[in-house]
Amino acid sequence: MSLARRWLDPIRSRWFFNRPYRQRHLSSRNGITVYLRFDDAYSYLLVQLLPQLEELLIPRLKPLKIVICTQASSPPNGLTAQAWQRYMLDDAAALAAQHRFVFDVNNPAPTSLPSAALIQQATDILQTSPLRGTDYLHLLQDIFHMLWQNQQGKLNTLHYMATRRPASAISAKSSSHDTPAIRFMDEAIPSGFLLFGGRHYRAIDDFLRLTRRLKQQKLLNNEPIFLINHIEWGEHLVNDPESLNEVQALHAQLDIYLALEDPVSWLILAYIKRELVDYYNISLNVHPLPYQGRDEFDWGLIARLSRRTEVGIAPFCRPTQAATLNLAHILYRVDEEQRSEILLDLLKCIWCKGLDASFAPHVQRLTSMALEPASPTLLPVDLPEIQAWLDSNQLACNAYQQPDLPVMVLQIGEQRQVFNSLYRVWRIESLLAEALEES
Repeated sequence: MSLARRWLDPIRSRWFFNRPYRQRHLSSRNGITVYLRFDDAYSYLLVQLLPQLEELLIPRLKPLKIVICTQASSPPNGLTAQAWQRYMLDDAAALAAQHRFVFDVNNPAPTSLPSAALIQQATDILQTSPLRGTDYLHLLQDIFHMLWQNQQGKLNTLHYMATRRPASAISAKSSSHDTPAIRFMDEAIPSGFLLFGGRHYRAIDDFLRLTRRLKQQKLLNNEPIFLINHIEWGEHLVNDPESLNEVQALHAQLDIYLALEDPVSWLILAYIKRELVDYYNISLNVHPLPYQGRDEFDWGLIARLSRRTEVGIAPFCRPTQAATLNLAHILYRVDEEQRSEILLDLLKCIWCKGLDASFAPHVQRLTSMALEPASPTLLPVDLPEIQAWLDSNQLACNAYQQPDLPVMVLQIGEQRQVFNSLYRVWRIESLLAEALEES
């Protein structure tokens, strides 16, 4: 790390975290725009919330602006189209089961996405519909149900009725001064999201954050009640002592594949260790990955997540590729049972105390701190051996076919569940509670 970055990063981070981390007011001039795709499972879940959302909005934000995009972005993290489709369907099924969406929970992996022929029929129906406002949103929701539940007969009937409307009704509609209820764009989006005040709120993960923002700016006419089964940071699903003992007796194991330079990984790891590992008697194993280039990040997201998890993260010096290799060199020489504890100590020094893992004196301090209890007869380790260890972790991580990091693998008895990123940390508690009910 350059000298300038070593000195300026802590100053920059301290300045950033000391200022208000949330912009007090977002412009509501352009209302709320909802971007959807017919072949996107997250869009299917999102449309089930839109009628209720519009009912809560103050009049000047109505109606919601609906945009249907016809193209999909490239799959994330180098996944194949088939792997991304399989992940999306499984993840949407998990969200549906948690939050009581309609998504054929009994068969969480449909064999295919809606066909092009059905999508064209849906497009024709929505383009010719005279409905507006909440009625149109209910129609949109019904169309998505027909597409995803393969109700071809219902869609054919609705399409016949929509395309056989009298010419006078169609001409009256075209001469109306009402704004279109929907727009179709030949544009690629990764998945459904909402746009408000220039900010993107992904479905379904950021929906509660959007409603909190709308409530704060007094843009809702009533108390929003959405996703009532959402698990907040620091909330425990199991509180009864007897039930807690049963969960602890399950001896669950959690493996985390993470990028050493990623601040989100630090926040998640510290939170899981503090709130979940000892509380639920989880065996925690960490698997560092080679440098992923994740030392450039969203400062606002980091500030918000730091406050919600109550995990400190400033001042800091972002690890470079050389720094992550030095950290891996230290971790490789530590016993596997102690690796998670040592990694937490190392990352705390980096993200909270501003130590630079590429600066020789700081590396020496980190090394002596991590290896102090170990035997002084430890033999030096060659760089190729360290790289081979990191590469093997990368291969194991890639085999799970996850779109984001960190990748988490929860083993409860014979059952194994794989999920990823800060948006799915809640699944640890959810899966443990489900295992308790089954037992």
